Amino acid sequence: MLEYLGRNVDLYCERLEPGLWAEPFNAMSNLAFFAAGLWGIYEVRRHQAGAFAELLCWWVVAIGIGSTLFHTFATEGTKWADILPIAGFTLAYTLFNLRRFAALPWPRALGIFLAFYVVVGFATFMLPDWLRAASNGTTGYLSPFLALIVFGGMVIASGNPAGWYNIAAATIFAGSVACRVADPLLCDSLPIGTHFMWHLLNGLMLGVLLSATARYARPGSAPRHIAGVAKA
Repeated sequence: MLEYLGRNVDLYCERLEPGLWAEPFNAMSNLAFFAAGLWGIYEVRRHQAGAFAELLCWWVVAIGIGSTLFHTFATEGTKWADILPIAGFTLAYTLFNLRRFAALPWPRALGIFLAFYVVVGFATFMLPDWLRAASNGTTGYLSPFLALIVFGGMVIASGNPAGWYNIAAATIFAGSVACRVADPLLCDSLPIGTHFMWHLLNGLMLGVLLSATARYARPGSAPRHIAGVAKA
């Protein structure tokens, strides 16, 4: 097991050999996550958005830490340090959308949450292997992309403008996905690849989501008709 976790991983153009500094652009571009998270903490505290809103900001910092570990050590073990914080944030922010932005009661929020991820998870599992390979593994990010669109639409329909931030984030995410897909295709013409742009754009995307969190997630700040539904 330990031998497997310590096995070197080479997934991106920039990495040509094992070593801590073999991916300088990919490693340094993770500063975008730290910047987004720390800025989010400042904004959340300024708008008094609450403890869970601040936790989401620290979660973004954790994404930066995990990704930095992966792009410096690049092992099977540090790959999970990269994956798990992203997955956790996706799930937590989905519930945040349903509970804090759309003001749904817990039973309904959990039902929608579970139904969405079961359906989208199954659809992702059923995608053909050739598509996973052709997209450089980016099909694994289908769930968070669709979550931004679907739950952003739900929040907009509920009357909370925070949903538009989800849609803006999904648009940015589409650009970052394109950079991730293009990375292995451009190795010969662009040796540093484009994966660092995946980090920069995703940092911007998360900054947009944290901006919505700070501005529209303060307890009791939901539009009046939504607050009435939540109390019912």
